[in-house]
Amino acid sequence: MKRLGWKERAFGYSAVIPYLAYTAVFWGYPFVWMIVLAFTKWNYFAKPKFVGIMNFVNTFTDRMFWRIVLNTLNFLAFLIPMVLTASLLFALALTKVKFGKTFIMLSFLLANVSSGVAYSLLFSNLFAVNGPINRFLDSVFGFTIPWFSNPELAVFSICLIITWKFMGYYGLILYAGLLSIPQSIYEAAQLDGATKSTIFWKITLPLLNPSLITVTILATTLTFGIFTEPYMITGGGPMNRTMTFLVYMYDTAFKRINPSYATTIAIVTAAMSYGLVMLIRKLFEKEVTFV
Repeated sequence: MKRLGWKERAFGYSAVIPYLAYTAVFWGYPFVWMIVLAFTKWNYFAKPKFVGIMNFVNTFTDRMFWRIVLNTLNFLAFLIPMVLTASLLFALALTKVKFGKTFIMLSFLLANVSSGVAYSLLFSNLFAVNGPINRFLDSVFGFTIPWFSNPELAVFSICLIITWKFMGYYGLILYAGLLSIPQSIYEAAQLDGATKSTIFWKITLPLLNPSLITVTILATTLTFGIFTEPYMITGGGPMNRTMTFLVYMYDTAFKRINPSYATTIAIVTAAMSYGLVMLIRKLFEKEVTFV
């Protein structure tokens, strides 16, 4: 029995130690190094120099940081309604499809797994000043649209690209939520004489609240992590209106050679994202029960 117990302990340790080692190397060490960088000044070559909370003070007095905060709110104002509307329409359309539903799902999910660099280059050419979309608009309607040279249109265009990328993924989340609603509730409402619009607004949307909140939270965290599209298409312009936290972190860390300040921005950004997510859950999340 003692020998059997030793073998069991050895097997348990052999199963746990690789995971603990992986966690220590890829999570523990980076986390500790992040804390060290946040309170020091380092340029990749010299030894880190302790500066206390100066990195945080510089963050909250940085005009570009507050410009990016406004940019993020602007992205949220465009992206959340666009993503929710497109994903919900996609989910509702899936409920009406009789044949080829799996093929349609996979077709829309293809955008989600495609290369960010590849589709950024594709859309930058499509929406270019002399691109096919503007040539079509000019030939048919006699005008062109400055998709990426106008500050507000640049934000809208990037949000449109992101919506295209995630519409299928978020739509499947909402589709699963729609399938979880018992049909008996709809049948009872129809027997009571409820119209389709009443059923949608009074039954479907309230019962879909958990899925809608999930999509909203995913889109919110996504907004704080936008990088590839503005970096590849606009470079943060025009007038820094598409500059995002990750683009600014990248420029700060690798172009301005200041990884300590970039790390501090990352910590503040994560705290802001977490706070906004908690606020959304507090204000809009409701418990849903099916009777």
